[in-house]
Amino acid sequence: MLGPSGCGKTTLLRIIAGLETASSGEIQIDGTPVDSLPPRARDVAFVFQNYALYPHMTVFENLAFSLRLRRVPKDEIQVRVAEVAGLLEIDAQLRHKPQQLSGGQRQRVALGRAIVRRPKLFLFDEPLSNLDATLRATMRVELAKLHERLAATTLYVTHDQAEAMTLGDKIIVLNRGTIQQAGTPGDIYHRPANTFVAGFVGHPRMNLFDGQLDENGARLKADGCQVDFSGALTNLGDAYRGMPVTVGIRPEDFTPCDLEHAWFVGAADFIEDLGSDRFVHLSCGHLRLVARLPARFQIQRGDTVHLQADFARVHLFHEERRLNLALS
Repeated sequence: MLGPSGCGKTTLLRIIAGLETASSGEIQIDGTPVDSLPPRARDVAFVFQNYALYPHMTVFENLAFSLRLRRVPKDEIQVRVAEVAGLLEIDAQLRHKPQQLSGGQRQRVALGRAIVRRPKLFLFDEPLSNLDATLRATMRVELAKLHERLAATTLYVTHDQAEAMTLGDKIIVLNRGTIQQAGTPGDIYHRPANTFVAGFVGHPRMNLFDGQLDENGARLKADGCQVDFSGALTNLGDAYRGMPVTVGIRPEDFTPCDLEHAWFVGAADFIEDLGSDRFVHLSCGHLRLVARLPARFQIQRGDTVHLQADFARVHLFHEERRLNLALS
């Protein structure tokens, strides 16, 4: 579940876990309604953003705590804790307390405490947000491998697009408590349902411009643009003629070209050099856009840049919703 802060992601997780009460609707887990069940009877494991480890307990005691509450035999507790500790590579820290662990190790203990229970459903509430960037990237890969090994249903909440695209089999994009789109990472990225999803998913965000459909195709109204879609729209029906549209182009879909074939002509205001490629911020008249260009493309601040894009990668929206019009 992906969305900006305050959109309802954590609230939805807490409702599923039984920590909050839903104002409407029904919660089903494995086809069984659970609205009337207390949290402990729902067979879910919640991994919180702040880890929520017991500071006075060792790693072993933190992992074993929920099993002891369920009166699991001691021998089985030993086996299950050892199995999970080995899986997460924290077996050398079983006698340590949380304050003796690194951030990554504490995160692994929080995950292990959920895994050791073998629940029907895992609920992750931004579990990597407290880690530094390098460790967060490493843990993303570890979580993906772990999910594959456990083969367990997991609901994972994040505002980090990289986490969602890396970990998600299905992504639900939320905004203001409403589902904007649900689909595979490829669907969300390549066929955004509306301008919110188009602008939210992707870094840098998709460039969005005002445009107009006419008798022959589409044209842009913005200064600095020379885009003519005439003949490129293969299924433009009468209902669409004259319709105002929003045109979307992702930064990586721009290609440098000569002036004759340019869609956009602008001056480079700022350049973010990332080594492998560059984010070039351009002013095309009143229009501002960002293009992701390869590092081999030589450019300096103030230079004039000529850009075009592949028609097949242009997105069209009307009243914020995607138009299923084919550009070719």
